[in-house]
Amino acid sequence: MRILILGGTTEARQAAEKLAAVPELDVTLSLAGRTENPVRQPVPVRAGGFGGPEGLARHLAEQRVDLLIDATHPYAARISANAAMAAREAGVAMLALRRPGWEQREGDRWTFADNVGDAVRVLERAPRRVFLSIGRQEAAAFAAAPQHFYLVRSVDPVEPPLAVPDVRYILARGPFAEEAERALLTENRIDALVSKDSGGAASYGKIAAARALGIEVIVIRRPELPQVPSASTVGELVTMTCAHFGLVAARGV
Repeated sequence: MRILILGGTTEARQAAEKLAAVPELDVTLSLAGRTENPVRQPVPVRAGGFGGPEGLARHLAEQRVDLLIDATHPYAARISANAAMAAREAGVAMLALRRPGWEQREGDRWTFADNVGDAVRVLERAPRRVFLSIGRQEAAAFAAAPQHFYLVRSVDPVEPPLAVPDVRYILARGPFAEEAERALLTENRIDALVSKDSGGAASYGKIAAARALGIEVIVIRRPELPQVPSASTVGELVTMTCAHFGLVAARGV
C-alpha cells in the first residue's frame, strides 16, 4: 500500500521511519524544498511543489497513492487546505498529524496576535528589543516597524535581509534548550519574543526562558485547518494508519 506523507516537521520524519518499518507499506515523504540543507530522511523523498490541489490530485492518481498523510507544520494552512482538496478530488483517504499547541502557564506573559502583520502592530511604537522566532519567510513584515532592534533566528539566511537599521541574525536548527535560550535572551537584552504556537518540545525552550525572565511573548494564533481524521502523536498516527489498512503494527513501531 502506497503512502505519501507531506512533511517538513520532526514528526513527519519520525512517522515515515516507523511506517516504513511495516513491510506492507511503501512510504514516500514530500518536502516543499524551502530548506537549503534538510535533515536526512529515512524514506525516499520528493522535493518541490505539486502545482496546487489539482497538481497534487493528479500526482496521487498517477502514483496510485492509497493514503495521503498531512504532517506539515501547524501554520502551513495553504498546504493543508490543498491536500484536503486534492484527496477529495482523487478519491484518496487522508489522515493528518496535528501537533497540539502549547498551554499557557502561570507566569507566562502572552499577548495574542491573529497573524504576523498583527504581531507588528502589537509591538507598538516605542522602540523594543525583539526576538523574532517565526522563521525566515515572514520576517520581512517587521520592516514596517524599523524602530525596534530585531534578533532573527532561522535555519537558512533571511533573503533579502530585513530592511531595518538594527538587526542581528542567527542561523541555527533546533532543538533549543531552556538554559541556552535564557542566555540568548539575556545577552541580547530582549524584552519581547514573537513566536508561532508551534507546539512540541523542540522549540519550547524559548517559551520557558521568557517565562523565567518575565519577557512578553507575542503568540501568533494558529490558522484554521481542514477537518480531517487526525492524530496528535506519531504513535497514534501509526496506529490509525495500520488500522486503515487492516494491519497490526509490529511491536515498537
